[in-house]
Amino acid sequence: MQPKISDRAFTLSNPSGLYDPTVHAYTHVAEVPPNTRIVQLAGQVGYDKDGNLAPSFAAQTRQAFDNIEIALSSVNATLNDVYKLTVLVVDHSEARLKEWQTEANRVWPAHPPTGTLIPVPRLAVDGLLVEIEVVAAQRVA
Repeated sequence: MQPKISDRAFTLSNPSGLYDPTVHAYTHVAEVPPNTRIVQLAGQVGYDKDGNLAPSFAAQTRQAFDNIEIALSSVNATLNDVYKLTVLVVDHSEARLKEWQTEANRVWPAHPPTGTLIPVPRLAVDGLLVEIEVVAAQRVA
């Protein structure tokens, strides 16, 4: 088993017997102990606060991460508290996967959360290319 990362309210690990997923910007297992504060966000997309949609997949991903950071901050949490992602990608391709990995590795350079990337034909509004839903956890004092 690869080392467990447990400097947060949860423990991330990649068990032996499974391939190393870090090249794809995710981790296999997140363990959240009892008495942990859980924060769930609605899927965030590439709109800024004025309703302007970022023009490219990479820019929408960056804006979605900015929006996630703002939402987490509103409840005194950070991106470092995120242990689970669900990522919806319109017209998924190897090129978009590489852009996703670049942006996710920028946010979590050492220990990415668990996650699932789901290719979809479209999202709720035309022009949206990515939607990111997160679940975060914090230790209860």
